[in-house]
Amino acid sequence: MYTFKKEERLRNKKLLDELFHKGSSFLCYPFRVSYLVTALPPGDYPVQVVFPVARKRFKRAVQRNQIRRRIKEAYRLNKQQYLYQSLGQSEVTLVLSLSYVGKEILPYQTIEKKLLKVFLQLTDMISHGQGAANN
Repeated sequence: MYTFKKEERLRNKKLLDELFHKGSSFLCYPFRVSYLVTALPPGDYPVQVVFPVARKRFKRAVQRNQIRRRIKEAYRLNKQQYLYQSLGQSEVTLVLSLSYVGKEILPYQTIEKKLLKVFLQLTDMISHGQGAANN
């Protein structure tokens, strides 16, 4: 339940290109969320996700990794309750990018609060059929 397995990570180059060229996106500071609803058969995990942090804003890898770890932890603990349950009824797979665009390293509690807001906004957009439209 509270795991983040290798199968949940988005590593497929073809899917990544499709996500950024055909997917929709919105901004919920400090995240830029890009998503694509695909007709791939959902396996055990209906969402594949990637967490990019810009090298331009955070020069040191230690800082980028710290931000990435905080986002992953917040995602891991809240995905089941806020994301998987709403996607459980539909037979679709969601490809997701949670890009960190903030200018400073935020505390974990703030990142978690913002990520929950992203989940609610994302599930609302998908349920209203805006998965194919560009925002």
